[in-house]
Amino acid sequence: MTGTRIERDSLGELKVPKDALWGAQTQRAVENFPISHRRMPRLMIRSLGLIKAAAARANAQLGLLDQVQAQAIVVAAEQVASGQVDEQFPVDIFQTGSGTSSNMNANEVIASLCAQRGVQVHPNDHVNMSQSSNDVIPTAIHLACALGCSEQLMPGVRRLIDTIEARAEELDEVAKTGRTHLMDAMPVTFGQELRAWSSQLDAGLDRLVDARKRLHALPQGGTAVGSGINAHHEFGSLFAEHVSALSGLTFSRALDHFAAQAALDTLVETSSHLRTLAITYTKIANDLRWMNSGPLAGLGEIELPTLQPGSSIMPGKVNPVVPEAVAMVAAQVIGNDATVAAAGQSGNFQLNVMLPVVASNLVESIEILAGAARVLADKAISGFSVREDQVAAALSRNPILVTALNREIGYDLGSKIAKEAYRSGRPVIEVAQELTDLSEARLRELLDPMTLTRGGLPGA
Repeated sequence: MTGTRIERDSLGELKVPKDALWGAQTQRAVENFPISHRRMPRLMIRSLGLIKAAAARANAQLGLLDQVQAQAIVVAAEQVASGQVDEQFPVDIFQTGSGTSSNMNANEVIASLCAQRGVQVHPNDHVNMSQSSNDVIPTAIHLACALGCSEQLMPGVRRLIDTIEARAEELDEVAKTGRTHLMDAMPVTFGQELRAWSSQLDAGLDRLVDARKRLHALPQGGTAVGSGINAHHEFGSLFAEHVSALSGLTFSRALDHFAAQAALDTLVETSSHLRTLAITYTKIANDLRWMNSGPLAGLGEIELPTLQPGSSIMPGKVNPVVPEAVAMVAAQVIGNDATVAAAGQSGNFQLNVMLPVVASNLVESIEILAGAARVLADKAISGFSVREDQVAAALSRNPILVTALNREIGYDLGSKIAKEAYRSGRPVIEVAQELTDLSEARLRELLDPMTLTRGGLPGA
């Protein structure tokens, strides 16, 4: 942008870039907060556009806003929602805690777009009618999280679950050494191991679904302090209907606007569920890294797809890059959750004053968790191969299989057999033949790895 123009607000005159769609209040925020150069995420800008369109429709329906002005606002707001003017939202995330600067940014841009069509609307009197930054911004965060979860995160996690389940079914008959404390334990199948991951992910989705009934209850309609001053008493309900129609999701009016604006408990809850999902990702990523470790000096149970050279100095080295990336995503989400939790404590009387940073961290967590789910499914889970010879050899030498003999020979003799098997490096069945009077056939029956993966009483 070249050149400037003069804009005015209640504090006086201010130079604004000549071609900018924003006005004086946005420009003051740009000048006041040159902190991070991080702007509101796309989902938040989209949500602000949807909110302004829904508010204009509700105000027109209530007879409070001229139909021509309302339609112009709706068209302009939909431009904002669709991403056509994202470059017109320059305000830093680290701004006034209510997000007033971002709300006014939307109001000013929409008013300018209306003026381009020959319809004069005022950013405050018309675009912001029946609204306050204090209910618009928390509503936008609710809306952004709901859209992000519905359109990105939940489909991404479901794709990951489906990929894991398909591999689990494929590997149901492949037994391996189980591990507790990172030490050899009783056998499991790869299918059992993988289905534990998908069960964790399923539970993570269940938590997010449960939070929907609170996340989809919107603060809009509380205006300045929760009392709804300057808004029609039906505005909040009509707004929820219109934003539902515009977004494709079902929203309702918050039961208590005072609580919805003064506290961010629902957003803190949502963040906690994202953190739990991140911890599940970490479990999966670490299991994959351990199973892939080696290939000679580690466990070497699986081979992850070869995606890129692993070292700038060691030729031939290949690293588990996707699990590593996923683990970093999880670490970021856990950090984001800590920020959201700290921000959630900053509700004083009728308003929380850390709304923009909550918006930024929640949206980032949703988006990177969604991306990590897709990458993990497509570039790690779907393509790893099992080194069955290596797995079988390790399983055959596992002295912990002697646990299956406890009911036949007792714990003490079983311990003696296990120690000797460890010491001599021989299979447990060979040592058991020497130290017990059980036949080879009976021992093979009791020590069959696949039988042991089904639990219950061995050989019964």
